[in-house]
Amino acid sequence: MKSILINGGQGKMGQALARIIQSDASLCLTVAAQHEPGQPLPKQFDCVVDFSTPQGAQEAFYLAREKKKPFLTGTTNLPETFLFQMQEEDKIPVFYAPNVSLSVYYFTELAKLAARMYRGYGTALHEEHHVHKKDAPSGTAKKLAEAVGLPWQQVTFARQGEIVGTHQVRFASPLDEITLEHKALNRDLFAHSALHIANWLMKCEAGFYTMSDYAKFKLKEKRK
Repeated sequence: MKSILINGGQGKMGQALARIIQSDASLCLTVAAQHEPGQPLPKQFDCVVDFSTPQGAQEAFYLAREKKKPFLTGTTNLPETFLFQMQEEDKIPVFYAPNVSLSVYYFTELAKLAARMYRGYGTALHEEHHVHKKDAPSGTAKKLAEAVGLPWQQVTFARQGEIVGTHQVRFASPLDEITLEHKALNRDLFAHSALHIANWLMKCEAGFYTMSDYAKFKLKEKRK
């Protein structure tokens, strides 16, 4: 059994991660700690999974590096200098994605393909999240905008209720309109995926990994 240090452990994602680890024996994971700033650290852990703040993510990364443990973060709005530092890491396995759902990654790839097929159409992107989300537009929306060739400043967004996350890409001409939409119904979508990625990351060599790398691994796994 491998133990996970959940950084941002008392947040909604942190609580979802802990609950799933404790309820899904097939993951073969335990919770080392649901860590928050100022709390004592556990003596033993095998991987750091971070869903906190930009500052919290950086502190967790330095901890993982010091302890020579894999580091996974889905925290968004990270400073460019820190992103570059993670990309250059060669001592531990590091995984970063603004959205850790494999389903959302496939949706992004689908939108990228659609943008090529509907070249010449007007493109619009809209996202909605819960009122507690601090960054707007979301990191996922910015990634989607990049995929379809739309400046992220043109992304429209809304914050209302407890919406987990909805992303909509629309292609329009004077004659027709095509809409692609991904709607997350439960935060467990991201928690399950993050834990599966953590299990995979603990078997990886030192270096920087993204959803593209994990998707390639899953594709090879399906072909076996």
